[in-house]
Amino acid sequence: MRAVLVSLGLVAGMTVVLGVGVRCQSGPVGAAEPVSAERDRSPVDLVLSADERWLLTANQTAGTVSLVDLSTGKVVAEVPCGDRPSALALTPDQRHVLVSATYSGELTILALEEGRLRSEGRVYLGFEPRGIAVSPDGQRAYVALTSGHVVAVVDLRARHLADRIEVGRWPRYLALTADGRRLAVGVNGDGGVAVVDTQSRQRLYLEDFSGLNLGQMYVSANSRYVYFPWMVYRHNPITPGNIRLGWVLASRIARVRLDGPARREAIALDPPGQAVADPHGLALSPDEQWLVCAASGTHELLVYKLPGLPFQDYGGPGDHIHPDLLKDRQRFDRIPLGGRPMAARFSRDGRHVFVANYLLNAVQVVDVPGRRIVRTIDLGGPPEPSLARRGEAIFYDGQRSLDQWYSCHSCHYEGHTNAVAMDTRNDGRNGNFKVVLSLRNVVHTPPWTWHGWQRDFAAAMRKSLTDTMQMPEPRPEDVEALTAFLATLTPPPNPYRRPDGSLSEAARRGEVIFHSEKAGCARCHPGPYFTDGKVHNVFTNEPGDVYKGYNPPSLIGSYDRVRYLHDGRCRSLEECLKGPHNPAKVTNRGELTDAEMNDLLEYVRSL
Repeated sequence: MRAVLVSLGLVAGMTVVLGVGVRCQSGPVGAAEPVSAERDRSPVDLVLSADERWLLTANQTAGTVSLVDLSTGKVVAEVPCGDRPSALALTPDQRHVLVSATYSGELTILALEEGRLRSEGRVYLGFEPRGIAVSPDGQRAYVALTSGHVVAVVDLRARHLADRIEVGRWPRYLALTADGRRLAVGVNGDGGVAVVDTQSRQRLYLEDFSGLNLGQMYVSANSRYVYFPWMVYRHNPITPGNIRLGWVLASRIARVRLDGPARREAIALDPPGQAVADPHGLALSPDEQWLVCAASGTHELLVYKLPGLPFQDYGGPGDHIHPDLLKDRQRFDRIPLGGRPMAARFSRDGRHVFVANYLLNAVQVVDVPGRRIVRTIDLGGPPEPSLARRGEAIFYDGQRSLDQWYSCHSCHYEGHTNAVAMDTRNDGRNGNFKVVLSLRNVVHTPPWTWHGWQRDFAAAMRKSLTDTMQMPEPRPEDVEALTAFLATLTPPPNPYRRPDGSLSEAARRGEVIFHSEKAGCARCHPGPYFTDGKVHNVFTNEPGDVYKGYNPPSLIGSYDRVRYLHDGRCRSLEECLKGPHNPAKVTNRGELTDAEMNDLLEYVRSL
């Protein structure tokens, strides 16, 4: 792995490691080339300074942070912050802004001075850092490491990784109580919210409600609740009737107690005939009279009067929005924003909401009582979207599905996979649930679907849009644009490799085993993408399968999964290779020794 390793313990049967000392830097970040004005910014998060003089945005596709002077609405500084930033946090003294660079695996520290941003340091964390929370005393940052299944504790004074807290699989966003004693973490791989005691650095409990795509989190002023949006998958066949009933995918806002275990409470968001897709950003007004949620898939800001919202526990909340909310625009309203609205932050007066709009390369300021956009702050970008950018807009567009219930992203989170097995009818029959395949490198890994029956990529796109999304036949230019976007999807750097990209000693031994006749892995997983594009019988067929055999999926990024095999029966790579997909069962050449199996696991994780 890296030169110095610290074990995190077992997570679902898999040992995860983090590098400490190697690539952990506290010196200034080196200068980078200026960002082209023609490059999309794609803001995904934003923060306001306490005096509301400054606004900062995390620009995902540009890999930068922008500093905006709110008196003029102009960008006065833009600095690089690493590859694919996801979240921002200001320190309590307002002197530093922290940025999680997901693909670089870094927490970048920027000094915020009068009208300037200065790169001051970075801490290498690996494992796709996303959400950030800062302790009230400003001494520690908590960072969700998605593919590491932990929250990193970063000492901000010493600027090094101080500890790791096991929270559950795929943590993305988190929020801290005002006193800093309780941390709420959305663990998407386990479908719920983990509550952590920051003093003992232990997970206290997990409230599991089978949630998908948990969005940004916000703690109530009394620290009793954490609020967040999420989606639910109801395990029913994709038919027009089931979609309209909210029995396939649906959107929710929930709250979970932080003062002790209790059943989650939620409200449904979807009006019949005009549903809400991909809720992401969420904020409460300072007086907690308003709750707003950015619905990125339906391009709008949802506005709720918070007191009296009909939150219900596991007996609810039903499949559609509560009818009383639809009757009163003072209690619920929808403000069209366009683009892909992501993070939302209230102003101090509770009247205005600042929204980071990814596809518009802009920040929108919404007057909540007036229900209108009053200002748009341009962050820079090309005058016209590229072909791939147009495809990206299609990928994230829930309005292209029947009654706008979900988008491609709803199942393929950021072009990857999710934590459940779904029935998309791509295998020829209903009731055969399969893991959602990652779309990373998808254009390079024909044929498509688990059974490998689809050999025309354009036809595969059309079938997904018309059958899974239940939309009309797409135009040829839409298929072309979507294909161009999918061609941009690649995996992040593998955190199980050394800083120079080389393999550890154990992984090198595992590589030999992988290619051996005894293990036989390379027979079905050869080449640069570790798949052969053929169909094989590996003794995992289901009764009633229309298509026989399975197309081996690419093994690149295998460490970043929470379900394995076509039906998701295995919950870790170790369980998969030691159980149903044991090389001994596939090749019939004898069992690997424990040492050989451990080395093989190291190699597969490093792909």
